[in-house]
Amino acid sequence: MAREKKARAKKEQLKGKVEEAVGRATGDERMEARGRGKQVKGDAGQAKEKAKDVFKH
Repeated sequence: MAREKKARAKKEQLKGKVEEAVGRATGDERMEARGRGKQVKGDAGQAKEKAKDVFKH
């Protein structure tokens, strides 16, 4: 279960990076901001799962 959540968070980070890059390339500030938001969401998910792992062991 934790691996799935980590993978989901990593996927969110990647999608955010791509969306931010496309937004920057096309000059779409809104898309760029959405991409950064997805990256932050993915970062938070990764941190949450890592914290859970620390307390498991």
